[in-house]
Amino acid sequence: MCGIVGYTGSQPAVPVLIDGLRRLEYRGYDSAGIAVFENGSLLLAKKAGNLCVLEEAIKGNGFKGNTGIGHTRWATHGAPTDINAHPHTDCTGNIAVVHNGIIENYLELREWLKAEGHKFRSETDTEVLPHLIEQFYNGDLYQAMLESVRKLKGSYALLAININEPGRVVVARQDSPLVLGLGEGENFIASDIPALLPYTRRTYLLDDGEVAEVTADSVKIATIAGTEVSKEIFYVHWEAEQAEKGGYDHFMLKEIHEQPKALRDTIRGRISGDCRRVTLDKELHISPDRIKNLRRIFITACGTAYHAGVVGKYVIEKLARLPVEVDIASEFRYRDPMINPGDLVIVVSQSGETADTRAALREAKSRGAHVLAITNVVGSSVAREAGDVIYTWAGPEIAVASTKAYVTQLISFYLLALWLAEKRGTVTPKKQQELLQAMKTLPGDVEAILHASDRVEQLARTYAGYENIFFIGRGLDYAVAMEGSLKLKEISYIHAEAYAAGELKHGTLALVVPGVCVIALATQPELFEKTVSNIKEVKARDAEVVALTFEGMTAIKEVADHVIYLPPAHPTLAPVLAVVPLQLFAYYAAVARGCEVDKPRNLAKSVTVE
Repeated sequence: MCGIVGYTGSQPAVPVLIDGLRRLEYRGYDSAGIAVFENGSLLLAKKAGNLCVLEEAIKGNGFKGNTGIGHTRWATHGAPTDINAHPHTDCTGNIAVVHNGIIENYLELREWLKAEGHKFRSETDTEVLPHLIEQFYNGDLYQAMLESVRKLKGSYALLAININEPGRVVVARQDSPLVLGLGEGENFIASDIPALLPYTRRTYLLDDGEVAEVTADSVKIATIAGTEVSKEIFYVHWEAEQAEKGGYDHFMLKEIHEQPKALRDTIRGRISGDCRRVTLDKELHISPDRIKNLRRIFITACGTAYHAGVVGKYVIEKLARLPVEVDIASEFRYRDPMINPGDLVIVVSQSGETADTRAALREAKSRGAHVLAITNVVGSSVAREAGDVIYTWAGPEIAVASTKAYVTQLISFYLLALWLAEKRGTVTPKKQQELLQAMKTLPGDVEAILHASDRVEQLARTYAGYENIFFIGRGLDYAVAMEGSLKLKEISYIHAEAYAAGELKHGTLALVVPGVCVIALATQPELFEKTVSNIKEVKARDAEVVALTFEGMTAIKEVADHVIYLPPAHPTLAPVLAVVPLQLFAYYAAVARGCEVDKPRNLAKSVTVE
């Protein structure tokens, strides 16, 4: 997820571009760049670091032209460096491109373009775009864009300019947002509405598969097939701060609703078209012999990432048939872990900078283990120091309470577990295909849960006044209960605890008294009856029970006070769906209690000290 802006009109472009990038910097802040027409030339400046580094670099360096494009980056392919920063150019330097998204087939396109004589300078997927446009350019940038996007697989919001066509910006969209702002004698382009609000509230919202040609006086929109499209003007009523949140009241709610896209982006390109294989071979470099000889895996992380690791343990053991230990990173190195050379250690960190996780990584490496990182930030410390990396394409998370990073960490564990299982021969082709097909439906299932969130909001407001709420579950449900309780306590300040449902009689029932709320997860068919028995135990103590299960598992309504139903899905993948109502429950409870949702007290987004 990156921020992109464009301008063409009569005023100097750079102030508009820089202002737009500043308003979009929450979408990416590891590098920034601009390209501007200037007296028959194309001036380019791009710098690693936050936006102020770019601003300092362009002071006094001209850049007075009236048309340009800009970008603030959240790295996906390639580390955050000057060379990898956008805009990217073609071989001649005549075409400049900025891009938000992931080009799945960039390696295939890159090899073809190199064979055609094109020279590449960066590590990014984006750089194939200006070269592709150059390959098809025959005097018309718009036509070259149409030809180019027909070759692309993946997601993109894409802006291109050409030195031979000053005053003209050509754009395209597929699965990444793109908005055109309409002015008088000037027009604007941005990946998000906040960049446009100082200049106009009249916009066109591009849809997937659309291409547009923008000049100071006109906007022409067509489908990729070339059919012209007539758009209705969308008038923006939001204020600037609200617009940054996409119209949501808080970043956390926005990020919860971004989870379908985050899931699609993290899955995209990692499952074969026939759903028979996990295609992680181009990302991971663990030899087949090492995989076959693996005897043990360690997973270590903190907070929400640790809870993702608990799910990872279940699925790796179930599918790859390897013993897995899960450790809180702050405890890992202090217990003198029994790591042997050849063991695999998986470290999980959204930011890639969590101090305890970095320390655990170094401890593992010092003992000869192979380290694999699951992280959301390209070029982060754990990404640089690990032997292998699986990136989660969640985009920046602004809210302190992690949501979309968690579900993409889960998907990464599922992909890894199936990849290991295939290499080790511990999963049948039929089972693998069944799981991969089910995995591809998860984004749509999450969307269905979000569309029916009124029920969860009502329940959250009902129980927001409680000071103690318990979560129970068995197996994978217990792992999700841990994350649900953390979400509730960290943003609503309600005391919440998760317990393995089978442990109730071993002490926990002493806390269950009349009026206590218990949230019971029951998504695993083989454990369903046992969980129902545990619900009966707490009901016998006059607790109020909110149950979470799949549609069709209706027996639970006989023992629970309230039931939240999930769309039918493969039980092994249930954690991805089950956590979403728990995130929403925590969010709405916090709102009802008047808490500062995005910045809960005493907490920080990235814990970079012990």
